[in-house]
Amino acid sequence: MPTRPTITYYFSFISLWSYIGSAHLHALALRHNARLIYKPINLPHIFSISGGLPVAQRSPQRQAYRLLEMERWRRIRGIPIMPHPKFYPADPSLAHRVLLAAIEEEEGYESGRVAAFAQRGLRVVWAEEGDVADVGTVVRVAGECGLEGARLVERAQGESVLVEQERALTREAEEGRLFGAPCYVYRGEPFWGQDRLEMLEEVLSNGREAIALPVVERR
Repeated sequence: MPTRPTITYYFSFISLWSYIGSAHLHALALRHNARLIYKPINLPHIFSISGGLPVAQRSPQRQAYRLLEMERWRRIRGIPIMPHPKFYPADPSLAHRVLLAAIEEEEGYESGRVAAFAQRGLRVVWAEEGDVADVGTVVRVAGECGLEGARLVERAQGESVLVEQERALTREAEEGRLFGAPCYVYRGEPFWGQDRLEMLEEVLSNGREAIALPVVERR
């Protein structure tokens, strides 16, 4: 039997574009019977080593155009978006570690509960104005996804192995020369940004060979 496609998904719960593409990504994976590998990363660190800037530090021109694009994609994807979330940017690390603990306990990435939490963690920031850094919020959202929120949060707060796992995923993204989120990697080829999902789906459909990320030497 043919091998199922596997999409490695680097993202952060505070990434606007991860949120905008989330439902579309999961629908795409379902259509192609693809396996999603969730890899939450420290997005501010990735920005810091790749020339990116946090939103508040960008020029007014770039901030304004970001808001315009946000509205365009809100209409295209048919999703609610809060342009200026009350708790943005919050530290998503606790929620990231809860997701990692849930993946471990659910024995894989394909649990519906894990998939639900991966999507709800984004929605709570960008559509519900929730604080993804707040313990109570994370417990509640995990519970609404069918997970044992309180116990998973306790693990996320107390187990150093989960902290190191999150750091390791960020190092992995850095070593892979990624520079933002979301980034979808299929057969070694990266697709950065939710507006590349159509390109990813085309590759899944036609089975073309992967294109390697070129090596660029500094001059």
